[in-house]
Amino acid sequence: MSTQESQNRKRGVPATRALLLVGVLTALSASAYVLPGGAIMRRMVAAREELQAFTLKADGSLRFYGPGVKEAGAALGLPTDRTELEADGTVLMKLPGRCRFEARALEGNAVAAVSSAGRKRVEGTEIPALSEAVQQVCAVLALRAESPQEGRDALETHLRALGIEPRTTSLNRFGGEVVYVLGQPGEGKSQFWIYKDGFRPARLRYKDAKGTAWDVRFLDYTSPATGELMPRTLEVWRGTDRLMRFTVLTGDTRAKLADTLF
Repeated sequence: MSTQESQNRKRGVPATRALLLVGVLTALSASAYVLPGGAIMRRMVAAREELQAFTLKADGSLRFYGPGVKEAGAALGLPTDRTELEADGTVLMKLPGRCRFEARALEGNAVAAVSSAGRKRVEGTEIPALSEAVQQVCAVLALRAESPQEGRDALETHLRALGIEPRTTSLNRFGGEVVYVLGQPGEGKSQFWIYKDGFRPARLRYKDAKGTAWDVRFLDYTSPATGELMPRTLEVWRGTDRLMRFTVLTGDTRAKLADTLF
């Protein structure tokens, strides 16, 4: 190889590297683009409307953990001197905005937490995790409105009531999937997470009026029992403690539900 050829090749290395760097940065910028909060909420509401379902009866298993064992055991009349507690559970939804979450013990009591048009009601002794679950399930899964704009406004009102700033957005990962995060970024901040693929609710993190931190998680929308109307698994955390896990076993999206249940 001549001296001239060697010098030309050496001069070409930085240029090639620069082009590669520009390409990488361009790709990263494109992948890091985040939709505005209003657009994300509008698409989530539209995705819920496309499901064309107005009732749901989902039966499954309830499992309580840690501090949730004492609270659920006392309400259901079951022993609380154990690390986990099991019960039967049922979620009933009648759209728009009416939901009921039942917990039953085979040899014990029955408890129900109801949310109807934003109003909370409890039948039996309250289980805090059950009450938080039904309110958030109703707010984000039982949405129905006359227009996408009305639905988005209702969702935004609910999020702001939880201390979430829905116009601030970022990206994260949850359960191996990419999610949009609505709310101020950072651990411990109130946020609403939405799966980027399909615009399905993924997670609600917030603090109640007493300052207690709650984390309601919506996991796995692949259940044939409920389709995308409700996830296969629902978890409720308080602070760093997982209190409750509900797993859907069977579902009926054409169930006839009496208004008196709500």
